[in-house]
Amino acid sequence: MNYLRDYREGEKFVGTYLCKQKQVLKTKAGKTYYSLTLQDKTGTADAKIWELNNGIANFETMDYIHCEGMVTSFQGKLQMNVSRVRLSDEGEYDPADYVPCTEKDINEMYSRIMKYVASVQNKYLKQILEMYFVEDKEFIKNFKKHSAAKSIHHGFMGGLLEHTLNVTDTCEHFAKSYPMIHRDLLITAALFHDMGKIQEISDFPTNDYTDEGQLLGHIFIGAKCMDEAADKIPGFPAKLKNELVHCILAHHGKLEFGSPKVPAIMEAMALHMADTADAKLQTLREIFTQAGDNKDWLGFNRIMDSNLRRTSE
Repeated sequence: MNYLRDYREGEKFVGTYLCKQKQVLKTKAGKTYYSLTLQDKTGTADAKIWELNNGIANFETMDYIHCEGMVTSFQGKLQMNVSRVRLSDEGEYDPADYVPCTEKDINEMYSRIMKYVASVQNKYLKQILEMYFVEDKEFIKNFKKHSAAKSIHHGFMGGLLEHTLNVTDTCEHFAKSYPMIHRDLLITAALFHDMGKIQEISDFPTNDYTDEGQLLGHIFIGAKCMDEAADKIPGFPAKLKNELVHCILAHHGKLEFGSPKVPAIMEAMALHMADTADAKLQTLREIFTQAGDNKDWLGFNRIMDSNLRRTSE
């Protein structure tokens, strides 16, 4: 099949894609059009259907649709200008081709996670880590396959695992550079910081916010899990539990970014910085990948709050 990531501006495109999102909108002149998000295993693409004629069959969100059109560009990002659509027939597509997945080896990444678990010396933190990463088979299965976001960054199968490992690697560097950091606490917090996303975001191919995610959010969910898990371990020190929960609560750094608390201890600040660095760099990677060969300025990006351009060679 023709994958979305391989298209370039000016090319014709044709193929079956998952309609991840469909919005019925109107132009300023009052003309109805469709705004779509198409998805395959290489990612997503913005698509528009400007002319709602006989070549556009009825379809809905989460349908597999066969599309034809031209690849255009809008504000530095590729956009699919769709001219014909029909529902795809069974046998025309393999659902596995429409689940975006990490490019890294999932088992190798999890092996590295387990090395971090084994490296923790504090007996209470080691117990809480093993409770999830060794003993809880359902958690392990979900942690390996889950995304880290609906879109923005690491919004693909294995994204939560990849993001968690990147954050933990950076936290390990911080702990070596700043001996005042409680290394075991920081590593434990890094491994658990986004665990709430397993409940916040649904499985693929939907990969959207659950009711629990909309109402509570992954920060609260993760902090609650840590609080309850620590209470199951006899003798778990109250101060250590509060410090671990605080790291989860504060890892977005600011109240306006969704953190119920601002970092108050060194480990929470280190976790916040590691999390932000990986999220922003991965977001840039995805923006520049979607831009294809375009090395010009891409225009103002709301997420990064800046006009962006890929580095010259």
